[in-house]
Amino acid sequence: MKQSLFLITLLVLLFSSEEIKAQKTEAINWVTFEQLNDSLSVKPKKVVLFFYADWCVYCKKMEQAAFKKPEIIQKINSGFYAVKFNTETTQAVVFDGVIFNNTEAKTKRNPVHDIATLFASREEVPFSLPATIFLDKDFAVTHRVFEYISPKKMMELLNN
Repeated sequence: MKQSLFLITLLVLLFSSEEIKAQKTEAINWVTFEQLNDSLSVKPKKVVLFFYADWCVYCKKMEQAAFKKPEIIQKINSGFYAVKFNTETTQAVVFDGVIFNNTEAKTKRNPVHDIATLFASREEVPFSLPATIFLDKDFAVTHRVFEYISPKKMMELLNN
């Protein structure tokens, strides 16, 4: 009886620790622009830039739908550097030797950081969120999407 109880307890602990381990690894390894700069200099890789704001409903929906899918997490973590950036932050960002600031922070209600403007602006179209930019390993833009991306569409973009 004691051996059966011990075996059952051992199995429960083993499976629960595997489940906890799986939950911990089921997240995208987001990096900052500074970390991206360092990583690209060591090992070039494709890049996903996700620009969001705390008030953006579609940004939150993408985080819950697309960025929580195990297959998308695995694809991004294995083949991409991923940057998630709040466009309203007021902190300076150093990228590629240039300091970027949020110059709109004191003058606009929903200010857009200069680095977000650099990567995610369009001619004659106001800045909009969510903005997701896909770059190849040479840091050339392959896709720019300025709307909610479904998990299916996200996987298609990642596979291109």
